[in-house]
Amino acid sequence: MTPSHTSLLQYPIELIIFDCDGVLIDSEIISKRVLLQMLLELDVVISDEYFEANFLGHSFEHVTAKILADFNVTLASSFSQDYQTKLMQVFALELEPTVGLEQMLLELKVPYCVATSSSPQRVSRALDITRIGHYFADHVFTASEVENGKPAPDLFLHAAEKMGVAPQYCLVIEDSPAGIEGAKAAQMQVVRYAGAGHMQQWRQPVEPSVDNLTTIQNWQELYALAPTLNTIPNMRDKRG
Repeated sequence: MTPSHTSLLQYPIELIIFDCDGVLIDSEIISKRVLLQMLLELDVVISDEYFEANFLGHSFEHVTAKILADFNVTLASSFSQDYQTKLMQVFALELEPTVGLEQMLLELKVPYCVATSSSPQRVSRALDITRIGHYFADHVFTASEVENGKPAPDLFLHAAEKMGVAPQYCLVIEDSPAGIEGAKAAQMQVVRYAGAGHMQQWRQPVEPSVDNLTTIQNWQELYALAPTLNTIPNMRDKRG
């Protein structure tokens, strides 16, 4: 079954802002598995539902604060680096781009960039492992560049400013509640991508009137929503 294709796009799209984890790369299931195993060794038991509600799309600083607040456990200063090291080891063996991503990017005729809560080092390594980094060049923006990460709008507004596009003409592709909230707060148009492995709950018909959001589960559905994205003249060098 496929999601609704009813489009809520109100303005012409001059820039697409992609989240990275769970959108460009099918990483969230891997990240969750590694993190939950490391937390279990500290006797912190996290359910899938808790992870998705509280960690998905957030920075590691947010994760650390939530673990302290909800489980009264202070993570060691080395935990973050140990987690990143283990995660990169698993990424090197398992990480893949989301299905159909490269074909969609090759067809895309509007500028695009990345706005992610991941650290610069992690996103750079992930894009290298999946061999898609060349599509984005220096158009990758991380939460380290702004004061407030998702769900604040700061990162999306920063990316739009750097790319020279007004917020209302931006389309954000997100998977997480935090990212969706941030995109809406930035007054940008947003589509939920449900094609990655962790988004099984959204692989069903979704009525946009329920949560004022359109959901797609594969990349060609993006062009069903907005056919001009792969037909209008390229307005600028998106790899420049």
